[in-house]
Amino acid sequence: MAGFGHTTRKRPRSRGRTWSRSGPDRASLGIIGLICAIAGFFVLQIVLGPAAVVCGWLAMGRRWTGTQSMPALVAVVLGAIDTLLAIVWLASGIGATAGGMF
Repeated sequence: MAGFGHTTRKRPRSRGRTWSRSGPDRASLGIIGLICAIAGFFVLQIVLGPAAVVCGWLAMGRRWTGTQSMPALVAVVLGAIDTLLAIVWLASGIGATAGGMF
């Protein structure tokens, strides 16, 4: 029975059970970013584009050097394209709508 000061666990949790800098977390973020980037071409570009860039960037380890996974790099590139297309679409749409209303 564990009382005050007497614990059953003598060591802290292993690194495998907490957030680690390598492993499935990065791979999952890369795939999530890739899905957001592809879906961003069809719906919600202004939301899914930046989400894809952030997920891809975190999956790459927040750096451009070293070995990166391919889904993470593709997520960053396609997410940036999604975001740029959304900004261009909003800029041209707002200008045309404002001119047509007045």
